[in-house]
Amino acid sequence: MSHLLEFYGTECPHCVRMHELVERIEKEENLKVDVFEVWHNKENEKKLLDIDKDMCGGVPFFYNKETKKFICGEAPYETLKAWAKGEPFTQEE
Repeated sequence: MSHLLEFYGTECPHCVRMHELVERIEKEENLKVDVFEVWHNKENEKKLLDIDKDMCGGVPFFYNKETKKFICGEAPYETLKAWAKGEPFTQEE
């Protein structure tokens, strides 16, 4: 299992846009992101709730288990890439 986690909802347009960036990072940076659909999968929803702890409260939600850093909602490619690589980043509101 990867240390990079993506939680999404199937019908979420923000999630669809962000997943395209995840696929780009996986290809360009040779990283693996484990993906969990939470709107239709109760087991995945529980995983999200166990990790989220009021950090985000929605999807898309990205969590790096090594750095304990997260991204809530949509973010630019460079922010997502820094998150995935464990580099410093600033989350834009």
